[in-house]
Amino acid sequence: MIRAGMQWMFLIIGTTIGAGYASGRELWQFFGHESGLAIILFACFFTICCIGIMNVSYTRKSTHYLPVLRDIVGVKLTKVYDVMIFIYLFTTTVIMIAGSGATSQAFNYPYWWGISIIIVALILLFLKGVNGLLSINQFILPILLTGLVFVLLWFTIDQKLDLFSHWHEQRNWMAAFPFTALNILPLIAVLGAIGHKVQSKQEIWIASIGSGLTLGVISFIYNNSLIQIADEVLVYEIPLFAIMKNYPLQMLVFMSILLWFAIFTTAASGILGIVSRIQDYVKQPLWLIVCLTLVTMIPLTALGFSTLIQYLYPIYGILNLYVLTRLLFLPFWDKLEKTKI
Repeated sequence: MIRAGMQWMFLIIGTTIGAGYASGRELWQFFGHESGLAIILFACFFTICCIGIMNVSYTRKSTHYLPVLRDIVGVKLTKVYDVMIFIYLFTTTVIMIAGSGATSQAFNYPYWWGISIIIVALILLFLKGVNGLLSINQFILPILLTGLVFVLLWFTIDQKLDLFSHWHEQRNWMAAFPFTALNILPLIAVLGAIGHKVQSKQEIWIASIGSGLTLGVISFIYNNSLIQIADEVLVYEIPLFAIMKNYPLQMLVFMSILLWFAIFTTAASGILGIVSRIQDYVKQPLWLIVCLTLVTMIPLTALGFSTLIQYLYPIYGILNLYVLTRLLFLPFWDKLEKTKI
């Protein structure tokens, strides 16, 4: 039970911590100064949403996200959000692939090298189906999370930062809503694909509370670090590298590798959501659908990593607010609908 719960916890975190989050770009886009309360609210909202999505997925024993989406947003809006989830997963996976190119550029290698490497790796991963993604998440994410926390705490101690020095300034607390909403749709897509594999409600609680708490703590420390280098965040495509500019080269290389794996696991989660939905219509091998999907994504990566995040993420964050509201009040909606019946 605990092991299975941890497995789903790492899947949730792997879906959320991608190029945007791990690089610091997504956090800075939504949070920044006066956001401590916003991050705590995000952790709470995120946990509640995960519980709601997994409960529906578990009850439906779903193999893709459509039945889960129907229960969350209602029959009338299902088609709208079905299209929106597909577009969201498609474009955010493009962002992950572009993030791999940006990581390659950070070491003075061609942009297309990074893109080619991640595409080949994704195809190889899905030769093993869903189990390949679950296995790599359990192996990579503990290392990634440990490395990221280590770097951020090292920076905090080295710069003699006070994590709670700005606690009285909380005017940006509303940012919790679009930031949580941004991360909801991919979770519906991914967790909707594994409902038939969840065995108990205890797994749901372990995965949801564990992922919410982990992401909340890391987000708080990370955002506090970014505030100290606010002027340099504008210059760096990947803000994490601004934090690490005075670190030993070996540490920079190590974190770059971990950043790439964060990009990779989120891209893999996005691909899983897309192809599990396509397979409902096209009865072809998983790896073949993955190949065709990736081919259509390649041209869009030319737009660049930070540009895609800057314009697409805030739009998605606002559009998903209705889904967030439905999830936060899911038990009340259920009772209301039963009363009407």
